Amino acid sequence: MLTYLVSPFILMTLTVFFGMILGTIRFRKFSFSTSGAMFIGILIGWRVVKFLKTIEPNNEFYDTAQNILSKNTIDKGFFDLFLILFIASVGLLAAKDVGRVIKAYGIKFILLGFVITFIGALTTYGISLIGPKDNPYLYSGVYTGALTSSPGLASSIETATMHSSELVEKYDLLSYSEKQKILNILGENAHLNTENTSSLTEEQKNNFIKIAEAGVGTGYAVGYPFGLVIVIFAINFLPIIFKIDIDSEKILLAEDLKNNSKQNDQRIKEVYFDLSAFTLVCIIGYFIGILKISLGSLDELSLGSTGGVLVSALVLGHIGNIGSFCFRMNNRILGILREISIAYFFAIAGLRFGYQVVVSLTGPGLTLVVASIFIASIALTLGFLIGKYVFKINWVMLSGAICGGMTSTPGLGAAIDVVGSNEPAASYGAVYPFALIGMVLFSNILNHIV
Repeated sequence: MLTYLVSPFILMTLTVFFGMILGTIRFRKFSFSTSGAMFIGILIGWRVVKFLKTIEPNNEFYDTAQNILSKNTIDKGFFDLFLILFIASVGLLAAKDVGRVIKAYGIKFILLGFVITFIGALTTYGISLIGPKDNPYLYSGVYTGALTSSPGLASSIETATMHSSELVEKYDLLSYSEKQKILNILGENAHLNTENTSSLTEEQKNNFIKIAEAGVGTGYAVGYPFGLVIVIFAINFLPIIFKIDIDSEKILLAEDLKNNSKQNDQRIKEVYFDLSAFTLVCIIGYFIGILKISLGSLDELSLGSTGGVLVSALVLGHIGNIGSFCFRMNNRILGILREISIAYFFAIAGLRFGYQVVVSLTGPGLTLVVASIFIASIALTLGFLIGKYVFKINWVMLSGAICGGMTSTPGLGAAIDVVGSNEPAASYGAVYPFALIGMVLFSNILNHIV
């Protein structure tokens, strides 16, 4: 019976069901909408993991429990699948306007991508100066988590590996304080009594590298869900706090885009739905995402499956037709697919991170929780203020651009719900690649200076 109750199908579907019920509850102008599935997922995920951890080795369900725990409740394959389906559908929905959006806002989106990631990195560095020093690699992990960047996490881990390897290899040449710092991280302070300490053993070197990598991963795991929550709340409440009339912003945006419209859009045929074309978007996007671009000494950049599929959807959707493949599909069908996929993605995110979130709120990870909330809040708020009052970007576009700068695909789902339009996906797609470059650059720097 236990196997059926904790099956991925039951957990995901129940979470979506109750999440959508939560999403229909309104608090004045605010509602969780589809993101309600994530908050329900956090509660269910926490309770499921807590229960599974109580099953003893002599219990007949022990192997089942361990198998589920090893997959972090829900296999990551489901996480990636629904994320790709969501980003492909919103990319195709926004594709017909992407050319006009870039023409109208171009350089502002590029700058905003770097501004948000830089502010996040600067805030992280400031926190590291006053925060605990047990494992300084935690901070680059919290940074990538607070800005919800999976590609940033991959880059940060790789950078941490290289940086920690360099430190232990040149250990003999380091100063006393630098050696003390390494041994503090290793938890071996008592072994350092003079400046003429012998070299580290191979075991110590390997342990230090593993601790560095684990620090990044732990920081990300704690920071990600809270960064995600901050983005969702901000997208919902910023228009209320700053008294932004969304309907008026949509009318103004329509006028701006009309001035930059292209006549040949009318000649591109639209179909009800083309499954072959949709699948092709996902396949091409996936391979674009795994391509690596060298940034010299600053590591390599890859868009990841999210960025790759988004680029593929925007480009192919903008082109419209290639041979028998039609990438312009009915908005209603794509909208339904978008809503289903983001609801399940939110549910899976909550189920996978729920236990970590609750434990972090009640345990030693509370410091990292506060740091991630602070980093996400500062980066997002200043990004909004610069975008709104310096760059004068329309809120409909700015909501997607902020999510792109935070590399937050779930945030994009919230933005689309709040503004009631698919246009935020175009600005998200324009900002996202530059935000990723910023994430790679600044996470690299943090690992070297913290």
